[in-house]
Amino acid sequence: MTDLAPPTGADGRRLRARGARTRAKLLAAAEQVFTELGYHEASIVKITEAAGVAQGTFYLYFGSKQEVFEEVVLDLNRRVRHYVNEAAKEGATRLEREVLGFRAYFRFAAENPALYRIMRQAEFVAPHALKLHYERFSEAYITGLKAAMEAGEIAEADPVVLTWALMGIAELFGIRTVWQGIPEAELVELEAFIGRALGAK
Repeated sequence: MTDLAPPTGADGRRLRARGARTRAKLLAAAEQVFTELGYHEASIVKITEAAGVAQGTFYLYFGSKQEVFEEVVLDLNRRVRHYVNEAAKEGATRLEREVLGFRAYFRFAAENPALYRIMRQAEFVAPHALKLHYERFSEAYITGLKAAMEAGEIAEADPVVLTWALMGIAELFGIRTVWQGIPEAELVELEAFIGRALGAK
């Protein structure tokens, strides 16, 4: 399934509204079960029970536990990118967009424990889906940094290196946010560091 493709059933058919709602319910239940129990303890029975649907219904939308896990990874990716992008676009400059995007990412991580719990499992269960998660994040990021460099908003640098460095910072600070939160004073210092790293004008 591509990033923007409409939801389909296990046989590839495009779903009507009712089917799309059932699929979304199963996906949310799978996220909950994988988050709480882990991939290996999770089962299709537990997912369908959490979704409140018959076990056979699962196979109308997903072919296996592995398939629904991978879709949970990609669904989380879509949701967190949308959340971050919606917040960042309110910024007038690249630095403002970075600051707003970082703060949005931290909020999402704090409010959605599945983000880190699922992605940590994906490293071993579905590494190709995890790779896609990071690639989708990085593609738009690289494009945005290139545009800001061309506009003279930030210093010239390798946008790929800069993108992955900033993503690494966001991920580790995001983990800390989940564990204990980040004091406002530290966020302000982090934002100052980002400004220096970007060579923001």
